[in-house]
Amino acid sequence: MHAQDLLARRFETHRDHLRGVAYRMLGSASEADDAVQEAWLRLARSDTGEVENLAGWLTTVVSRICLDMLRSRAARREDLIDRITDLGDSAYDRDPESEAVLIDSVGRALLVVLDTLGPDERVAFVLHDMFAVPFDQIAPILGRTTATTKKLASRARARAHSDATASTAELAEQRHVVDAFLAAARSGDLDALLAVLAPDVVRTADPAALPSGMALVVRGAQEVARETVILRRRSQVATLALVNGAVGIIVAPRGKLLLALAVTVEHNRIAGYEVIADPFRLRDLDLAVLPEFR
Repeated sequence: MHAQDLLARRFETHRDHLRGVAYRMLGSASEADDAVQEAWLRLARSDTGEVENLAGWLTTVVSRICLDMLRSRAARREDLIDRITDLGDSAYDRDPESEAVLIDSVGRALLVVLDTLGPDERVAFVLHDMFAVPFDQIAPILGRTTATTKKLASRARARAHSDATASTAELAEQRHVVDAFLAAARSGDLDALLAVLAPDVVRTADPAALPSGMALVVRGAQEVARETVILRRRSQVATLALVNGAVGIIVAPRGKLLLALAVTVEHNRIAGYEVIADPFRLRDLDLAVLPEFR
C-alpha cells in the first residue's frame, strides 16, 4: 500500500474524535469540518515517522487551528447572534441531522455558554474538561504557562456552571415546571400548557422576539397558551438552562443563542416569563448549564 494511502487510513481512524474536538471549540459543524480538513493537509505535509502518539499530535494540531479561527473571529468582533438573526424565520427550523447529532453530544445549553468564552478560555476548558488533556500539554498550544492555563479553564468552568440564586429544592421545582411547559410547547398540547400556566400568567417580550403584529405583552393562560402553540416551531430548538440564576429556556438553533426566556415559577406554575431577543440584553445575561438534581 502506498505510504500516503496508509497515512490517510490512519487519519480516518481519528476523524470523528477530531471533529468532536473542533465542534466543541468552534460551535459550527462546517467550521469543524474545515479545521479537520486543514489538520489532514498539515499531516500530509509533515514527517510524522517518529510520532508515537498520532492521536495526540492531531489533537494538538486541530486545537491550534481552532484557536487561530476563534482568535480571528474575536478580532473581527463577529457577533454570534448576527450569524443567526440574518436567517429570518427559517432560523427556527430544526437542526440539520448531521448538526443535531453533534449538538446532542455536547448539549445545546453548553454550546451557548461556550460561545460566551474567550478563545483561550474555550480551548483550555474543552481540552481539559471534555477530553482530559493535561494542562501541561494545553499550555504550549495557547502559548501560556501551565498555571495560567489552569486559571483559564477554571474561569470557563465557573461560567459554565454559574451558581444559582435559588436553593436546590427551588431549582428542582422550577425545572419540573419549566420542563413540562417546554414539552407541551413542543407537542402543541394546549391542555398541557393550560395545566402548567398560572391563570393570570403574563408574557412580555422584546420587539425583536416576535413576528410583526404580535403584542409585546400578553395576559392570561388562554392567550399565552394559544400564542405558544402558534410559535411552537421555536421550541424544537430550545432547551432548559440557568438564566440569571433561575431555570429558564434558551432558543438556540445550531447551538447559537437567539432567544432567552426568563421564567418565574410560583406555586408549581409559570406565573410569567420574558422573551429576550435584544442582542445587548442577551450578552448581559448570566447563562449557565442546568445542574444535575438527584
